Amino acid sequence: MTSPSLARRYGLTAAVAVAVVVVDQLTKWWALENLTTRTIDLVWTLRLRLAFNRGAAFSMGADNEFARFIPFAALIVVAIVIWQGRSLGSRLGSLALGLILGGAVGNLIDRGFRAGSGGFFSGAVVDFIDFQWFPIFNIADSCVVVGGILLVLVSLRAPLAPDDEVAGVGPAATDARDGPIASDPGGRTDSDPDVDAR
Repeated sequence: MTSPSLARRYGLTAAVAVAVVVVDQLTKWWALENLTTRTIDLVWTLRLRLAFNRGAAFSMGADNEFARFIPFAALIVVAIVIWQGRSLGSRLGSLALGLILGGAVGNLIDRGFRAGSGGFFSGAVVDFIDFQWFPIFNIADSCVVVGGILLVLVSLRAPLAPDDEVAGVGPAATDARDGPIASDPGGRTDSDPDVDAR
């Protein structure tokens, strides 16, 4: 049975993922409506320019026919991490998983529902954030990267979830299991007062 704290963390992951998908798809819809015939310059080298990416994230591997399956790989990684529960010991871990999950789903939606002539999941991902010196990307790409960084930080700081201690894996449980330090065939231990007295 799922504990209330674990259920809340799963809920946070799901809520963040849904929010990322909604924001990602809304910004892509806006880009399609407003950037088809123009480019918007913002600050420094940053500009908004519509592009269609049939490769991996950040327009990498556009000529590789297997690049369309990369979002599936991201979903598999998230599923494995959730199943193991290693990063759900904190809200930050749940946030990281939600960002990765939402970003992967956002790009999968593009792959599945935008026109493509290359077969299964060959649709183009909408990109529009362009620094001109960095590959053009979208909100989903950003969330996957940020979530991945957070996930690594959480894993380094807290590799063992709090729930593990309750289950008898953590330090508290280890201390409780230490028991007598040593004993001899007569049943006495090193902590026996009689032994100390002699």
